[in-house]
Amino acid sequence: MFTPGERLPLEELQSRHARCRALLAEHIPSAGGILVTGTPNLYYMTGTAANGLAWLPREGDMVLAVRKGLDRAKLESPLAAVVPFRSYKELSGLCADMGSPLASVLAVDQAGVSWEQGRMLLDRMPERTFIPADAVIARTRAVKSAWELVKMRESCRLIAESFEELAQRIRPGMSEYDVARALWEIYLGRGHTSTFPTGLHGSMVSLGHICVGDNGNYPSAYDGPLGVKGVHPASPSMGSAATVWKTGEVLSVDSGFNFEGYISDKTLTFFAGRADAIPAEVRKAQDAAMLIAERTAAALRPGAIPSEVYALSLDIAKQAGYEKTFMGAGDNHVRFLGHGIGLTVSEWPIFARGFNDPLQPGMTVALEPKIALPGIAMVGVENTYEITETGARSLTGEIRDIVCVE
Repeated sequence: MFTPGERLPLEELQSRHARCRALLAEHIPSAGGILVTGTPNLYYMTGTAANGLAWLPREGDMVLAVRKGLDRAKLESPLAAVVPFRSYKELSGLCADMGSPLASVLAVDQAGVSWEQGRMLLDRMPERTFIPADAVIARTRAVKSAWELVKMRESCRLIAESFEELAQRIRPGMSEYDVARALWEIYLGRGHTSTFPTGLHGSMVSLGHICVGDNGNYPSAYDGPLGVKGVHPASPSMGSAATVWKTGEVLSVDSGFNFEGYISDKTLTFFAGRADAIPAEVRKAQDAAMLIAERTAAALRPGAIPSEVYALSLDIAKQAGYEKTFMGAGDNHVRFLGHGIGLTVSEWPIFARGFNDPLQPGMTVALEPKIALPGIAMVGVENTYEITETGARSLTGEIRDIVCVE
């Protein structure tokens, strides 16, 4: 007899389903329900990271159809309708048999569907019309329940503690990879559950970015401002064993902690040496990044518009003289200040142009103002915040200045 590591309360799932249905009726009234396919969404909607898909009708119970791992899905999910299937051709009959027939118009989380899977859905169910449901699911997941907030707060507490321990363990003379290994050891000792999804289809993060000096501006394909040389071109993450942190150099650490599926995000800037030895250009840029962090964090409250918070950050960066290097320089530049966070690193809302849905209590977001100093380093800060009824509170600690290590 097996016991699951955790079983999501049925009432929690039912509340998520109700919220998703309400948003579906508001934003996609033509759809008769949502077909959920991507792993983070499947876990969110069913309580198990199933190999399969789930059908959430506008009315009726959710049906979870499993290709492999049926016994595990039944063990972990509180859903009553958990059934096996082999072909998408079977879905219509299976769902009808469970009392939740498929609609003629199906909303699908298209970001979670591979090209192959999408073609198979179209080929096996030509009588159905498929439309994207990604924005509806993103809005559903954006507001965390009380149950989820417990997870998020613990994840943030653990990453804050981990960074404090890291500051005690690292020293000049260590390579980026040495620092990454030290952080791995600290994380695993606190229950970190290894890699985590970014929010893009099939994309996973391994620990984060550990960057010495100008490696913080190393050309990067990752959608974030901090560059990274990484372990190898085949694994462009963590840090390089060939790059050693020397006295007088900056070390940037941007990492996430995964606690039981819920992710926290934090960045700290370190300096090898005394505070009075920090170069003037590094000091000035870090002060500007901290000011942006303070001003934008103060703007986080219910009703605030993410695009306006982003515009505020751009204004402050421009006034400080970093218009061209705020949030990365050259090809590394990104056009956002922060992002929602939860089961994936990047969730709704994004603090960027075009994101105009007001913030709501229960949202968890990360703000990461960073400034590139080409030829020198990347500096900045990042914390994860919870939007409350009256404003926001940092769950990952205060806005930290450069941490000096001798």
